[in-house]
Amino acid sequence: MADDERAERSVNRRILALAIPTFGQLIAEPAFVLIDTAIVGHVGDSALAGLSVGSTIVLTVVGLCVFLAYGTTSRVARLMGAGKRREGLEAGISGLWLALAIGIVVSVALFVFARPICLWMGAGGVALDDAVAYLRAVVFGLPGMLLVYAANGIFRGLAKVAITLVAAVAGAILNTVLDVALILGCGWGVFGSGVGTLIAQWFMAVVLIVPALLWARQEGASLRPRMQGIKASMGDGLVLFIRTLALRACLMATVMLAARMGVRVLAAYQAVNSTWNFVLNMLDAIGIAGQSLVAAEIGAERPQRALRMTRAAGRAGLAAGIVIGIGLIALGLIAPPLFSASVPVRHLIAVGMVVVGVTLPLSGWMWAVDGILIGAGDYRYLAATCIITACIYLPSLAGIGVLCNGSAVPDTVRMTALWAAVTLLFIGIRAIFNALRIRGDAWLNR
Repeated sequence: MADDERAERSVNRRILALAIPTFGQLIAEPAFVLIDTAIVGHVGDSALAGLSVGSTIVLTVVGLCVFLAYGTTSRVARLMGAGKRREGLEAGISGLWLALAIGIVVSVALFVFARPICLWMGAGGVALDDAVAYLRAVVFGLPGMLLVYAANGIFRGLAKVAITLVAAVAGAILNTVLDVALILGCGWGVFGSGVGTLIAQWFMAVVLIVPALLWARQEGASLRPRMQGIKASMGDGLVLFIRTLALRACLMATVMLAARMGVRVLAAYQAVNSTWNFVLNMLDAIGIAGQSLVAAEIGAERPQRALRMTRAAGRAGLAAGIVIGIGLIALGLIAPPLFSASVPVRHLIAVGMVVVGVTLPLSGWMWAVDGILIGAGDYRYLAATCIITACIYLPSLAGIGVLCNGSAVPDTVRMTALWAAVTLLFIGIRAIFNALRIRGDAWLNR
């Protein structure tokens, strides 16, 4: 019994040692948006609504490319667990080349089609102009952020994640300084917000890529593009892309519904959404820590230790969800003035944060197990269940739109319905599928 307890504590320490610095990298993009939201919110409601649309598009694109981090983490960790260090680093370098290529192509496409995309998202009037200005200013920072994602896959696989915390903190500080200077000092509004984020994204990319390349060279890994490695990254990435596409379709549909509920609801949704994305990355850090550890154990063919880590990560995610959820509820009661000068918008922000805080323990557990299954390479199951989730969630969201249509429905009801749908349906359905999966051991034999 004592040996089991010592083993359990050892697992918890290993998860925590990876989760804390991993959180640093994960909060980079949401932290940028959260900082932007707090500053732009004092420019005006239309500026905040425009930022909501523009940042949602950026976060969607970055989220769709999350396989650059997840896939690289799993491959590098499994190869490291099997003792193939050089091969693991070369897999990480292939991820960097793929990230750069995707980032360049996507940036050009978003710049050219910025206005029709923002219009399709539901933006109109001054909010449309602000959304387009933000998107075109920030878009060429995307290659830098995708390189950050891929580089972090290398660091996680190597269990060298402290540098990600340094890069994230430095990037957030730089972004804040630039926001104050460009948005308030120069009067550039949301355009200044986009420029500041662009510069911070490339700064972080340089900070992370240079040591990644140096470590790879020390191990004798090739830095040149390797088509075999890039194809392997794309193969894993395609299934993860389909998974993420289904999830992002749900979130984009939610923003589109918020846009159709009026500027106040959309502005408040942006404030809550940016906070939600921030705290979810605290939870995701636990999942990614478990992902790296479980992938290494699978590579070393130690399934029982992988199962032990899975249980520990799930409990850690649940506990973190409880603690952070309580903090988020408190934040909802005192922090809305930081996001808007409008009293009605402040009230809606408080409502949304309370709903999210109450349901966050479920999110904590789900995110932890989700990361474990990604680390195990169980991509097809995750893609299939996320598609099913989207098929249930999107019609449900449409039904909410019909029920909340009309001037007789208070904005408070609309805000509550939006976030209840996200936290209970979007998260809850995925939690059920993940729970069913880890009841067996098929996912350990991918």
